[in-house]
Amino acid sequence: MITAAQLRAARALLGIDQRTLAALAGLSLPTIQRMEASTAGTVGGKVDSLTRIVAALDAAGVELIGNAQPSQGQGRGVRLKDLGP
Repeated sequence: MITAAQLRAARALLGIDQRTLAALAGLSLPTIQRMEASTAGTVGGKVDSLTRIVAALDAAGVELIGNAQPSQGQGRGVRLKDLGP
């Protein structure tokens, strides 16, 4: 799914804080804080919360890259999508 590092990196690419991401995803600030504090592999939490975060990041222009997904590099990461003009 998504790692805490990916979540932090995605926010950094967008230049938003945790509070803004929470608002975009329709979640509470403590939920975002807990997810970003996760240290064991993928972020834990309710599937609905994770889905909301991924959808909010996607709408804002961030594409999350999983291990098996094609990218120009290796491993996990994030990249900005071209949303056009």
